[in-house]
Amino acid sequence: QVQLVESGGGLVQAGGSLRLSCTASGRTFTNDKMAWFRQAPGKERELVSAISRSAFNIYYTNSVRGRFTISRDNAKSTVYLQMNSLKPEDTAIYYCAAAREVFGRDLGADFKIYGQGIQVTVSL
Repeated sequence: QVQLVESGGGLVQAGGSLRLSCTASGRTFTNDKMAWFRQAPGKERELVSAISRSAFNIYYTNSVRGRFTISRDNAKSTVYLQMNSLKPEDTAIYYCAAAREVFGRDLGADFKIYGQGIQVTVSL
């Protein structure tokens, strides 16, 4: 059973930066695509970014493109989300997610395994 543990969240002022980390265990990390989702109060969970097994394919939602960078270190079974130029609207609980990568499926599809979530709060 795969387990995902997030770290790196916290409180930051608008314009600041945070780096989230997610370490996976329980199955072969290099078989999985990885993603970051977020859920703000009163809103549905949304896909923020996703990365393929090899890191060749990457997706960003429009609202974070150019500010956030996803990466992975397969030797450490860890995926990262570098968040720069943070805005108050980025405030949410951020979740790491994993899914077995299947040829022909959308990069952002099929995520059902999530970490416990970590709070990111951006103040004015």
